[in-house]
Amino acid sequence: MADWTVEEARAYLPRLRLLLRLLRRSVAVSARARSNGHGSAPEVGDEEESEEVAGSAEAVVDPEPDDAATLRGVGPAEALAELEERGVVLRDLERGLVDFPSRHASGREVLLCWQLGEPDLAWWHLPEDGFAGRRPLPVPPQI
Repeated sequence: MADWTVEEARAYLPRLRLLLRLLRRSVAVSARARSNGHGSAPEVGDEEESEEVAGSAEAVVDPEPDDAATLRGVGPAEALAELEERGVVLRDLERGLVDFPSRHASGREVLLCWQLGEPDLAWWHLPEDGFAGRRPLPVPPQI
């Protein structure tokens, strides 16, 4: 899927949250394995407390039972492949920052922008403006 509508992107957010948590969990486990038990894994956000507050890697390791069933058989490689196949652009895994490419009525590309901790898809920006140029939805009729 190359061009997302706001409605399609919003409908995908529950799945996206699960995939991002799986990927972040995988990074935390990998970091612990690389440290061979010495030192600590980098902090990752604990989505259960607040997706914006950093917590320990252990707080993210065990998925909720429903999450585990939903993600059964999905590993990090499959999660990344799904995002790529759907055209979701992962900008920053630590922040859970993603863009959904979209096409404005004028034909111009816009990016619907979301990150973990945000309850809904509420932002967009032009490709050349990046995160700093985020503006609240809806995209105006003329850009």
